[in-house]
This record gives sequence, structure tokens and C-alpha cells, in this order.
Amino acid sequence: LPRRLGSVIFSGFRALGLYSNHLAHVLRFHKKHREFYVLTAVGQCFHTYNVSNALPEDISSLAADRMLVYAAFGKLISAFAKNKEVVHTYTGHQADVHLLLPFGDHLISVDKDNVVIIWDVESEDTYLQISYDKASFEVSALMHPSTYLNKILFGSSQGSLQLWNIKSNKLLFTFPGWASAVTVLQQTPAVDVVGVGLASGQIIIHNIRFDETLMKFQQDWGPVTALSFRTDGHPIMASGSPIGHIGLWDLEEKKFVTQMRNAHTTAIAGLTFLQNEPLLITNGADNAIRVWIFDVAGGDGRLLRQRTGHSAPPTKIQHHDQSSLNILSAGQDGTLQSFSTVHERFNKSLGHGTLNKTRAKKKGVRNDTAKLPAITTFASETARQSDWDGIIACHRGFLVTTTWNYQRGSIGAHKLEPERFNKNRSLNVHATAVDITSCGNFAVIALSSGHIDVYNMQSGFHRGHYGKDKAHAGAVRGLSVDALNQLTVSVGADRLLKIWRFRSKELLHTHSLPAAPASSLLHRDSGMLAIALDDFTIHILDMETRRTVRRFSGHRGQINDMTFSPDGRWLITASMDCTIRTWDLPSGSLVDCFLVDAAAVSLSMSPTGNFLASSHVDGLGIYLWSNNTLCSLVSLRPLPADYEPTVIMLPGTCPKNSGLSAPFFIPTIPGLVPQFALPSTPSEDQSKIVNLGVLAQKSTFYLQLENALDSNSYEEPVKLLRELGPSAIETELRALSPDMGGDVRVMQSFLKMISSILQSKRDFDLAQAYLALFLKLHLRFIADQPELMEEAESVSAHLEETWMSMQMLLNQNICLLSYIKSALL
Repeated sequence: LPRRLGSVIFSGFRALGLYSNHLAHVLRFHKKHREFYVLTAVGQCFHTYNVSNALPEDISSLAADRMLVYAAFGKLISAFAKNKEVVHTYTGHQADVHLLLPFGDHLISVDKDNVVIIWDVESEDTYLQISYDKASFEVSALMHPSTYLNKILFGSSQGSLQLWNIKSNKLLFTFPGWASAVTVLQQTPAVDVVGVGLASGQIIIHNIRFDETLMKFQQDWGPVTALSFRTDGHPIMASGSPIGHIGLWDLEEKKFVTQMRNAHTTAIAGLTFLQNEPLLITNGADNAIRVWIFDVAGGDGRLLRQRTGHSAPPTKIQHHDQSSLNILSAGQDGTLQSFSTVHERFNKSLGHGTLNKTRAKKKGVRNDTAKLPAITTFASETARQSDWDGIIACHRGFLVTTTWNYQRGSIGAHKLEPERFNKNRSLNVHATAVDITSCGNFAVIALSSGHIDVYNMQSGFHRGHYGKDKAHAGAVRGLSVDALNQLTVSVGADRLLKIWRFRSKELLHTHSLPAAPASSLLHRDSGMLAIALDDFTIHILDMETRRTVRRFSGHRGQINDMTFSPDGRWLITASMDCTIRTWDLPSGSLVDCFLVDAAAVSLSMSPTGNFLASSHVDGLGIYLWSNNTLCSLVSLRPLPADYEPTVIMLPGTCPKNSGLSAPFFIPTIPGLVPQFALPSTPSEDQSKIVNLGVLAQKSTFYLQLENALDSNSYEEPVKLLRELGPSAIETELRALSPDMGGDVRVMQSFLKMISSILQSKRDFDLAQAYLALFLKLHLRFIADQPELMEEAESVSAHLEETWMSMQMLLNQNICLLSYIKSALL
């Protein structure tokens, strides 16, 4: 994540859409799990599918062995255990490290000053240091030849190779090379034989034991960037190129087999065949990792699975639905993608924009002459997305706007273009702003010529335009439709804000702005319109009163994007001054501001308010910031003792049955043959149940319930019960049972007391707590007594009636609070 300085509200959470960069991936096999793990470097982190903790600088080299992952950044090297914890740090290089090689209990690193250091992994001490003269031997690649004990093979930019014994620090042999820089060294499945990739495009299969070249291949796509060999019984070698093609070579017949064109849109950074499997893993600087399987005739590989993001920085991001689970992102690479905030398996790409979808499928994206430029802005609506297209997008410098279908994950059926420009296409007119109505039926499109048109999203038909000729004298910079499809608001380069009636297209209001607007954003629920001006200020206009209610200033650069919080209380803005500011609309003040490393170009607040998403200059990912105001400390302080609903949760207050203790001596009957004295059997007419009714003393609460039967006044028993604690309340309610000395009439009087509390429309929670505990203690007994059942039905009717009035009051309060939260008072 970009570093933030000073934010109180937002804290970095995670990054979406980042998978790979220009560094080659590393393959790691976990013996315990019996699984392969792929590691790729992404900025300051590496991914193991799983993500590591961040390092202070971008990773310059990556390597792994069976226990640790090694990442070089700047002049330092860190060793990670379990992909998270830094367990070792190696310091000693005077220049940036660019090559790493794990070697048993040691780690070999090479920096840009041509210094090779061999480290002891556990002690972090330097075992050996070798310095080369850059003019004669600049290290560009290194490897450990299989079965060669303590031997390391170095390749150089001058083309020669050197074999060293690092234990004795001796140069064993120098290979003259092939007059071209060595870019890749890779062990083949055969012992003593290595594959050498050269900057000239040559691939050399060389026996280093006899210094003999076995075969040569020539790649026509430029320098060799990666090599790998199949180990599942097929003698196939794969080679990578700078333009994204992969070549497959047959080592038995010494010929070129096939090519995998456009495997990546940028140079192949790394490719690796899995051990004894027909699977090839590739990655590149286009922010993609792909797995290819070789199970078809002809030896060609097909795409099995992939993780891809934008290969160029995003230009616009926006949450797609109310669940906050998906973020739509348009990138400078011309693609529209959806990223899931839950898991990467829910990501999907909607593809590139094109004028001819069928031709694009046949020729491919790279060869499509009708390919559209990058998307500059878009609008989405989920109301009718299952019926027809729900996304509309503007393209850089292009008049045609395109529709997209989220459900199908592809470009839509319509290309919307105003007919007025059909006769004169030489005019430099392009779409600048779009919006979709909340019902999902209409799209409103604004042009740089000042025109605003309305189209039907289902049929693509033109449904009118605003103004007699043009809506504005200059380019339209912002466009919005309210929640009820009653009003359309537009801002233009002519420094005017205009409010139109959506259906009749008539002009209702014109408002002059102090400076030219850069963009506008409408919060549909509250009716607040935010306008970013070219003088770096922000004006808030109330659509109901049509007056400016707030003015915010403080940014020192162009305002790139704005977003409202779901309740409309906050406006969050991003500027080219590398700040992200949060403004509180009710108080009209700045509540938060923080700096980021790169200026944010787009912002989107989730509909649930828990995350802020941002995209940044020269960044390929989408960064999520968690909203700290939704979190609070968990209080361990118990509830107050007078909180009545706790009585139902109180455990029984009666003493536990004590266990029977056996006597020290079992009694016996004396005689010639001693016998055990059996306990006497009680008579049948003797009862084991002790009747406490005669012995029980009536409490004050019990007596007041008896008196209330005659007076029908229950104020005194309720007042007494309110003064008792939870334990005393349970004791009193237990004593109402005939088994504990009570009476059915007194229990009936208690139910009438509950009815009187409910009819008074006071102490609703108190009555609920008392009734819940009473039913918990005496439910079975009540079910057997007709008098009590009749009274219980009466209590149930009063309870339902009271709850209906209570629910109506609660709904009124919720409605009033929602209005106060969304309105500026």
C-alpha cells in the first residue's frame, strides 16, 4: 500500500489487482503439504498466494529454498519464514543487489558493483566475497550445476562463463562463450548439460564437463529472457522473449515445435515447468501470472488458469453494487475489469473496447484495427443489469460511447453515437461525461461540443437532447441525474451550472460558478452536488434550494476525483498535491487529511462505508483503506446491576444437591455369619416430597399480589419488584408456585400485573423481562391450569398490541434520524 501520513480516519488494509512485475517468479515445493507455491514480487511485497509483509523499498530480486524466501531490496537482503516473518537480514553490500541464489546452508548474492557475497544463512556472516572487474567479467546470471559439489557457474555480459569452487575460492574453468551477453543459465534434465540464453536470441545447450556445445537454436524475437525444460518425459524446452511470445523446442529432433504468441503483453519475466507435470507457469511485467497445460495434439499449450490485473494504471474506479463486494476499474490498457474485495477467484475482466466484437475475436486484441482507446470515465447501475447492459463508458478522444454487460462480462450490444455528427466526422468532438438513471433505463451522455443527449439503454435509441441546440457553450465537464429521474444537472466550461427537467428537457435553473468546473458529483440520497473547480476549491450545492451551502478550499493542485460517504456527511477528495482530504458537510470543516506517495487519480467509497478505494499515478493496483470510525474499543465493563433483562439469564439460586458420602463403616448384623444391614424400605403411604406450603412464610410481594386481586391496583407490587435485585426477583417468582407455598390465584394476579404494565405503555422492557422469567419457571404448570391459560392469552393480546405501537414509534424515530443524517441543517 502507498504510505500514508497523518490520517486519523483511514488506515491501509490491502491492495487489489496486483500479481506480478518485471522480476521472474520463483517456484517452491512444500514437502509437508506436497504442493508447489509460486512467488512473485509486487513492489515492496512478494506474493505466495498469500501475501508477505511489506519491505521499505521495492524488491529487486527474489529467491526461495525449502525453508525460507529471500528478497533483496536496495543494499539489503531479508529472509522470510512462513512468508510473513523476517528472520534474517543480511547487510554488507555497497550497491543494490540484483541477483540471488540459495545454495544449501548458504545464500549467494550479486550487486551492481559486481561484488559476489556468499552468506551463512543462520549466522548472517559473510562466508566468502568475490569482486570482479566490470570491464572483463560483469556477472549477469548464475546457477548451481546439478551434482557439482560446491560449484557455481557464473555468466557475464561479455559472453564468457566461469565455474568456481566456492568452498576453496578457486576458479576452476573459464568458458569463452559465444560473443553475446549471457541472459539466462538453466539446468537441463541431463547431468553436466546446461541451457544458456543469450542477448542475441541464441539458445545454447552446452556440456560443461567436456566444454562441448550439443545444439544451438535461434530465437527471432530478441534476447532470451527465460528458459525451462519439461521433466514429464517429453524433451521440450520453452524460451521467453521480450515481446511476450514463448517458443517451444524439441531437443531430440533439434527443431522448433511451435510458438505461443502473445502469452503476455510485455516481456516474459519467468517461466517454469512443474516437476513431472505438463504444466508451465509464466509471469510478466503486464501484471499477470498464467498456468498453461500441455494436453493437446501438436505440443501447444492452452491456458489453464490465470491471475491478471491492469497492465497500465487505472483511470477510474467505482463500486458496482450495494454489497461493496465488487469494484469496477477502467485502465489505460483499454480494459474494464471487476475486482472482488472478498477473494481473487471472483475477479473478472470485461475485456477491451472494440467497435467490432466478432472481428476482434478472430484477429485478436493486438491486431484489432477497430480497438477503442482507454476508458476515461464510466457509470454503472445494477437495477436492470440482468435484463440489458448496465454500464456505459466514454473513451479517450472518441465520440462513440460503449455499453457493457456485467453479467456476461463483456462489451455490450450498443455503440451510442449522435447522428448530428455523421456528416462531419472531422470535428474534434468526444464524449466527456456519462450517467445512468437509477432505474437503469436511460443513459445521459455529455460531449465536448456542449451537447447532452439521452439514450435508451435497452434499445440504444436516441430519446432527446437538452437545449435548443447546445446545453452549454463549452465542453460539459460534469453530468448527473437525481434519484427520482426528475432533474438533470450539468456543469460546463462556460462556468455555468444548469438544472434541467429530465422528461421535458426544459431548463429550470442556471447558476454561475466563480471558476471553470473540473468535475461534479451528485449524492442522490441527500441531493447534494459537489463541484470541483479549476481554482482548486470545492462548492456544495443543495439541489432542493438550488443554493451553494458549503465552500471548501485547501488543495494545492488539480482535484482528480471526489466521493461521498454513504450517508452524505463526508466528501472525500483527491488532488495532484498527493493529499486525500475528508470534509464534513454538516460542520463545514476539514476532519482528515493524509499524504500518499503518489497522487490518487480516482476514489470510491463503499456503499457500506467500511472501505475507501483509491488508485494512484503509475500504480497498477486498487488500494483499500479501512474506515476506523466504524471500529471502537470493546468494553469489558459489565452491564449495570439494575438492568432488568438480566434476570432471565441468572442461574438458579437454589443450592446444588450435595453428593452422597459413603460411611466409613458399612453396618452389619452380628451373628455367626455377619450380614450387611440393608436399609429399611419405606411404607407405601409415606411420601418422599416435603410439602413446604404449610411451612412457607408469605413475603411482602406475595401479600401485595393477593391484595391486588381485590383492589385491582398493581402499583405497589410493581414498585416493590423494581427495588429488588435479580436474585431476589427470581426467588419471589419461584415462591408463587403451589409447590413452594404459592397459589394459582396469586400466579393469576401476577399475569394481571403484567397486563397492567403493558396497558400503561411504560416499562415495556421491564414487563418483557419479568414475563420471560415467569414463563421460564412455570411454563409447564401454566399449561395444565385453564385459569392461567386464559390469563396468559390475555397477556399475549396486550403484548402484541403494545408492540405494534412500539414498533411504529421506532420506525418514526429511524426515519427522522435518517433524514437528519443526510440533510444539511
